[in-house]
Amino acid sequence: MMNLLFLGDVVGENGCNFVASKLSAIKHEYSVDITVVNGENSANGNGITPKSAESLFSAGADVITTGNHCFRRKEVMQLYEENDCLLRPANYPEGNPGKGVCIYDMGRTRIAVINLMGTLYLEALDNPFTVIDRLLEDIDTPNIFIDFHAEATSEKKSLGQYLAGRVTGVFGTHTHVQTADEAILPGGTAYITDAGMCGAELSVLGVKSEIAIQKQRFHSPVRFTESDNPAFLNGVVTNFDEKTGKAYNIKRLLIR
Repeated sequence: MMNLLFLGDVVGENGCNFVASKLSAIKHEYSVDITVVNGENSANGNGITPKSAESLFSAGADVITTGNHCFRRKEVMQLYEENDCLLRPANYPEGNPGKGVCIYDMGRTRIAVINLMGTLYLEALDNPFTVIDRLLEDIDTPNIFIDFHAEATSEKKSLGQYLAGRVTGVFGTHTHVQTADEAILPGGTAYITDAGMCGAELSVLGVKSEIAIQKQRFHSPVRFTESDNPAFLNGVVTNFDEKTGKAYNIKRLLIR
């Protein structure tokens, strides 16, 4: 049996620093074997940069996933090509830098991490259902975890149930609000609609509250700024059998 830790969207320097301060203790407490972190908002001003990626890898992340801000910062483009453990959604068109699948070799077993993005209320990418069917044909390990970066809860629920019994875990990201629907789906698939975020708790999705309120109240142009309020950490720990790829338990984490 093994344990995988998955952390929701890390927001800015505040989130990166908090993850760095807590990750070692979390991994020890839950006997974590592999850690996957969504880092698409880890750079100040959103997106991911080589600096913020290195911050998360140095803190203890084994694989970093992203989402709709994956290409926001030009300076990260080369890193997608150089580091197989930094992913962008697999359903972006061919020709983009990087890839959406990482096969993480742990010696006694291999773990596949797949990054996908939803299309409801987001960019018109390739159909994630079609893409995942194609990807699963070529993956020869039973241990398969998916970060599904999507806006609509219905799309996340649908993909989770579509893949029930076919993958080890489906974890939603993007909305930054942790949902209370963690479950083991039929066939042994761990699922949560959204893992939440790592960043300022008293904020609007990591942004200074007063700025977000101004934007929504007056619909005027604003420049979003990361909140420096005390941070918290959201994620899940999943216990699975590495021989069968079946999950047996999923636990939500909320650490202040």
